[in-house]
Amino acid sequence: MKVKQILNRFYVNDIEQSIEFYEKVLNEKCNLRFKYSQVNLELAQIRNILILAGSDEALKPFRDTQATFLVDSIIEFKDFLLDNGATIIRDLREVPTGMNMTVKHLDSTIVEYVEHYS
Repeated sequence: MKVKQILNRFYVNDIEQSIEFYEKVLNEKCNLRFKYSQVNLELAQIRNILILAGSDEALKPFRDTQATFLVDSIIEFKDFLLDNGATIIRDLREVPTGMNMTVKHLDSTIVEYVEHYS
């Protein structure tokens, strides 16, 4: 059970503008980009930044989530988190990159856990 990477989440309306800006700031190219049609969002990753783009209405259900943890085994993390007092907000589901769930930790921090398909 391992957290591979922690991503900072940035919520924006214009993904093109944000990608261009953060590629310049970080001097690195966008390494992941996809549409998440079921929730009317488009996502992009540049190093440790996860950009979530959409209308204010589409972004509203996700704004309270403060970080994304990329993990090696989402099932193991689910069991661990439940055994340690966390609350599942959005249970396991398939997403364009693999599986995710959203969890509220004991300290009230809300984190999305994601396991990418290999």
